[in-house]
Amino acid sequence: MQIEDWSFAHQCGWGVVNTQPHRERIAVDNLTRQEFQPYCPLVRRRIRHARRAYDVLKPLFPGYLFVWLDPTMRWRAILSTNGVTTLVRCGEQPSLAPHGFVEALQSREIEGVIVRPESSYKVGQPVRIACGPFDGLAATIIAMDDEHDRLVVLVNLLNRSVNVKVPIHQVVPV
Repeated sequence: MQIEDWSFAHQCGWGVVNTQPHRERIAVDNLTRQEFQPYCPLVRRRIRHARRAYDVLKPLFPGYLFVWLDPTMRWRAILSTNGVTTLVRCGEQPSLAPHGFVEALQSREIEGVIVRPESSYKVGQPVRIACGPFDGLAATIIAMDDEHDRLVVLVNLLNRSVNVKVPIHQVVPV
């Protein structure tokens, strides 16, 4: 049995493009004009400024986007595209995102925006902290910080109630 060489020369996939700061849209427009297929996943962020709050679309991965590559393409044109800094490479060959990664992002899109999955936690729910410095402590959820995937929990620590922010993956329901 012979092991095949799984280098870029034998496969198609999503390459990772590093863009100039805050120029993802310019890079996408210029790559599209060159007949590449770019993809820049966007998320909705709430901006508060001067007593006003509004939603804006921001890149999920600031400074990066994806472009579909196949072995028959002349991918080096990407390197001189306006808005692009470089293509992430391993040696001289483009590095590809893991198979299915970009497709999983695209499946979570609604109207062109990546949507976070709904949290199963609710305010007032008892939980146990599963790891970190507060490992094993019982707590109660008092607030949700969905933007940063954190929970604010009330923990009884040294006979005092203390508010603690913990990443959502560090708690388990009781």
